Amino acid sequence: MDMDDLNARGLVLLGCGKMGSAMLEGWLGRGLAAGSVWVIDPNPSDWLKGLDGLNLNADLPPDPAIVLIAVKPQMMGEALPTLAAVKGDTLFMSVAAGTPIRAYEAALGEDRRIVRAMPNTPAAIGRGISAIVGNTHATPADLDLAERLLAAVGQVVRLDSEDQMDGVTAVSGSGPAYVFHLIETLAAAGAAQGLAPDLAMQLAKATVGGAGALAEAAQDDPAQLRVNVTSPGGTTQAALNVLMDEENGFPALLRRAVAAAADRSRELGA
Repeated sequence: MDMDDLNARGLVLLGCGKMGSAMLEGWLGRGLAAGSVWVIDPNPSDWLKGLDGLNLNADLPPDPAIVLIAVKPQMMGEALPTLAAVKGDTLFMSVAAGTPIRAYEAALGEDRRIVRAMPNTPAAIGRGISAIVGNTHATPADLDLAERLLAAVGQVVRLDSEDQMDGVTAVSGSGPAYVFHLIETLAAAGAAQGLAPDLAMQLAKATVGGAGALAEAAQDDPAQLRVNVTSPGGTTQAALNVLMDEENGFPALLRRAVAAAADRSRELGA
C-alpha cells in the first residue's frame, strides 16, 4: 500500500460500522495516520471518537486518494450526496452489498473510477476474504490499490465480471452466517445427546473453527479430508449417510440456500 499517497491526500470512509472499523484498524496498524482519515458516520463508535487526530464528520478534503463507501444499502440514497464535494482524481470503492456499479456511476458521475468489493465479517479478526471488480474507468493500478487495502483484513480475489458478485455474496458474503448456524445446531444436537449445553457449544465452536483452519492449511482438498476422517462402517460414516443424502442432506439444502441468497442479491441490485 502506498501510505505516503494516502497520508498526503487522505482517505474518506463513508460509514464506519463493524466492517469499516475492522478495515480502518488494519490500515492504522500498517502506517496510515489517523489525521489523514475522514469518517462520515451519524453514529460513531466510542473507538472512533477516541482516535486522536481523526477527522470525524468534518468537511471532506477536495482530492482524497480514495473514498470507501461502507454504508448499508438502504442508507445509500441518503449518504451518497455527501460525496458531492469530492471533485478530484479519486478512486471510489464500495463494500456495500447489493448496490451495483451503475448506481454509483449514476450518483457520482459516469466517468468516476469505481471498484466494487464484497468482504465478509471474519475481516474483523483479519481472516476475511474479499472479491473485487472495477468499472470500465478503473485502472490496473486502482485494482492493485483496492487489493492492498483489503489485504489488511484477509484474502482478496478478483472477478472477471460484476455479474459474479451475486454468487460471491451468496457464498462468502453471507456464508459466515451459515457456518454460525451450523455451530448453533451442532451444539444443540450435542446437548440432545446428553452433553451440557456449554460443553456442547465449546466442542462445536472448536470443531468448526479447527476444521476450517485445517481445510485452508492442508494440501488435500476438503473431499479428501472428509475421506481421511471417515472409517467405513464407523460413526462418521453413519452421520455422513444423513448429511450427504442428495435430496435431504447438505447437497440439496446448501444449493437452495445459496440460490436464495444469490436471487435476493440480484433483486437488491435490480
